[in-house]
Amino acid sequence: MTFALLNSSWLLCLALLLLGTIIPESAEAHIAMLYPTTRGGFGTKQFDWRIHEFVGYNGFKYPCGGFSKGPNTNIKAGQIVPVRFWTTNLKDSKHLPKKSIDQARHGGGMCEFSLSYDGGKSFHVIATYTTTCPDVAYEWPVRIPDYVPSCNNPGKCLFAWSWTASLVPQYYHNCADVTVQGVKNGRLPRETIQIYDFSGHKKGVTFRGDGKSLRAGPGPIKSEIAEAIRKKSL
Repeated sequence: MTFALLNSSWLLCLALLLLGTIIPESAEAHIAMLYPTTRGGFGTKQFDWRIHEFVGYNGFKYPCGGFSKGPNTNIKAGQIVPVRFWTTNLKDSKHLPKKSIDQARHGGGMCEFSLSYDGGKSFHVIATYTTTCPDVAYEWPVRIPDYVPSCNNPGKCLFAWSWTASLVPQYYHNCADVTVQGVKNGRLPRETIQIYDFSGHKKGVTFRGDGKSLRAGPGPIKSEIAEAIRKKSL
């Protein structure tokens, strides 16, 4: 009887220990977009801890997590936006952290950056980073296409980040409200974002990553930086 109780206690302690190692990655250290300032994001009056959750978990919805309009960021055609990410372990959001910071990168995967002019009904791809994205320890430069039109419709103009993870089939989506200073007779890119891993979309999808789950990876791939900031014309 005593042995059984001791054995049960040992198993309980082991289970709690394992749970403690899982929770920080699955629930606390997920990644969200920090800049441009995100709906429901860190540092805003609307800040919601769910901002770093994946779509379909804990009430997090698509698009934009279901959050209402947030702070506005002004951007313009041809501008290079230094996108940054946030995690709960980031103590100083004004500076890039040390690469030893804990973050649940899930091995990286595929990140798409996009613009929406219709409040999230459609998202048009303006840059893609694969394998090593996202990562809180780096900036991810994204050029606003030189040919996009202006957008000054509050709640309708969005800069978005979406991420399909590598080690787990999870899909993340954040939006920043923006005002876009564009060009006359411009247009949005034709390519729209890929959407996976929640109700109504193909599930079980992952993308090739860099294998780094809890620490910083090697950062943006140089060839992808060059493409993301390349001047693009109609």
